[in-house]
Amino acid sequence: MPPTNAPTGTPTRQHPLPVDALALGATARRIAALIAAGQRAQVVTLNPELVMRAQRDAGLAQIIRAARLVTADGVGVIWALRLAGQRIPERVTGVDLAATLAAQAAASGAPIFLLGAAPGVAQAAALALIQRSPGLRIVGCWAGSPHPRDDAEATARIRASGARLALVAYGAPAQELWIARNLPALPGVVALGVGGALDLLAGHIPRAPGWMRAAGLEWLYRLARQPWRWRRMLALPRFALLATASAAHVWLTCAPDAGILAVRDSTEDARAHEPRSESHDRP
Repeated sequence: MPPTNAPTGTPTRQHPLPVDALALGATARRIAALIAAGQRAQVVTLNPELVMRAQRDAGLAQIIRAARLVTADGVGVIWALRLAGQRIPERVTGVDLAATLAAQAAASGAPIFLLGAAPGVAQAAALALIQRSPGLRIVGCWAGSPHPRDDAEATARIRASGARLALVAYGAPAQELWIARNLPALPGVVALGVGGALDLLAGHIPRAPGWMRAAGLEWLYRLARQPWRWRRMLALPRFALLATASAAHVWLTCAPDAGILAVRDSTEDARAHEPRSESHDRP
């Protein structure tokens, strides 16, 4: 079970953070299998800023390691893994995964809860998703807050809604901490941190053109649209330096687990049916 305490801020030299070598469709199918099996699980969408935060914080790193699935959200994560000679099929972003899961849920009937973002954003995102995927059951929307004082109300709303998938949009690392802290109170729920995906789905923030996403320049587009993000972007050059040094160490030692990131064996659906102490929470 993931740790429920907030990160301590303790610096740590640790094992690499895992990334599952799954493409978008395979990731969505893995999550669908978890939902169908009635399991509770945390899904992390990993970007360079979250990696750098985890380098400084052992508690956050352990949350990421304990997650059932970790996707390569940021293009920098893909670059760092490939630099170290590891194979990863493609970038799997929170917004793309959320849209794909919504389309799957419209077909399967799995109910979804949207948590986080600014007031009204989740409702707008819900309307957009339902328009895109008719038949989708979004059973709750609430802005709430990532503060522990609001945990009881948020978990009560999700349980009462009967949701099997929760999309949590508090931004990293607040959403990862929220999920790790509250997942034990959410039987049969798969919780996915989606960052700013609800704003994008609602149309409140435009997404980068396809050619920029393909070129790995979505971060530049977002910076141009949201200049206040520049402080967060300061993590990127530090990440590039760390990833380069880490890749050199991997090549010199011939040890894939000597880097900051490592591809996790992801034979499709293999772990989705493993017995876990928190599995099969629902009949």
